Amino acid sequence: MEFEQRKDRSSGSAGVGRGLVRERAAYFQLMQEGYSSREAAKVVGVHCRTARGWRNGRAPTQRKPGSPARNAPVTRASLSSRYLSEAERIHIADRLREKASLRTIAKELGRHPATISREVRRNGHPDSGDYRPHAAQARAASRRPRPKPGKLTLHNELREFVQDCLDQKWSPEQIVRSIRRQYPDRPDMHLVHETIYLAIYMPSRGGLRREVTTSQLRTRRIRRKPRRMANRRQPRYSTPMTMISERPAEVADRTVPGHWEGDLIIGKDQGSAIGTLVERTTRYLLLVHLPIDRSAAQMRDALIATMNPLPAGLKRSLTWDQGSEMGLHHQFTKATSMPVYFCTPASPWQRGTNENTNGLLRQYFPKGTDLSGYTADDLATVAAELNARPRKALGWESPTECLSKLLASAQN
Repeated sequence: MEFEQRKDRSSGSAGVGRGLVRERAAYFQLMQEGYSSREAAKVVGVHCRTARGWRNGRAPTQRKPGSPARNAPVTRASLSSRYLSEAERIHIADRLREKASLRTIAKELGRHPATISREVRRNGHPDSGDYRPHAAQARAASRRPRPKPGKLTLHNELREFVQDCLDQKWSPEQIVRSIRRQYPDRPDMHLVHETIYLAIYMPSRGGLRREVTTSQLRTRRIRRKPRRMANRRQPRYSTPMTMISERPAEVADRTVPGHWEGDLIIGKDQGSAIGTLVERTTRYLLLVHLPIDRSAAQMRDALIATMNPLPAGLKRSLTWDQGSEMGLHHQFTKATSMPVYFCTPASPWQRGTNENTNGLLRQYFPKGTDLSGYTADDLATVAAELNARPRKALGWESPTECLSKLLASAQN
């Protein structure tokens, strides 16, 4: 924006009247950007009295007709008291000129000091930092319209990263944390998991591919729900067993590896099942293949075949619910030297790690699926994929990484 000071300023000279349309438009643009009237007049090359006449209008005289004010305030719907009003912004500007502190201003307006500090920081002049109330009001109003374009809509690289992770069945929070680990010095790549959920549940505003749907989330819900009902536990049985209250304290601390939690996920019509074993310290998952049924004998043999190949340091204990499939738990203990501890009836939180993992597995084995069609290789593939996911509880490392570190330290 370049203007020169007019040398001939007489009323009959060229450039007066209609010739100042461009200057007048530029003056009001500068005012909107936070310039003072005098500064804006100097930039466009007019006298400050001329600019004041543009802004406030002129009363008619015998020689010249009057002109209306050109900065008449626009009538807006009243906003909630949650937002700062124009009158409050004028008060802030007046008190700042009087060198009042932000806390003093906040107390006078009945606002939190952080509100005043944020207002001055966000809506001050972008260059000088001076706070001008009318320009601040205009800036705040320009940010208020909704809806705004989503971050995934505007950022191609970020959108592709999110879509690739969703294709691998990562949760939105896992995606967000991985981005922050891989791009710590790129704030433009950072986002919150709610942005991803919004993109999935509101495709018109999200920017993701049409193929990215709620089916790629763990719950597969088409509508968001704040809570989820806990699964009913398996019927208990009456056999000699050791209760969880007798389990060593080191198990609860998760400091010593080798303590496992186990359960079953049940298939269509209660006719098939898969055993799940999760190590409490590393969250490492093993899936137990049950191709025939889930009887006590089949469960015993499958658990022995799964656990015996492990090193002795990873076979310390097993915690299970009181399902009938563990009716031969004493034979399992004899074959593996692993004691089995049983949870209190109707207390699934006592095996919280395993319950959480079963929820993750429902992404691969939805409820109502016939699980007998999956081979041992299929289960190994699913377990490997879950074990490669970063986990919040592990500082965003994967279970595979944690287990590898434990085994390496044991060898040293």
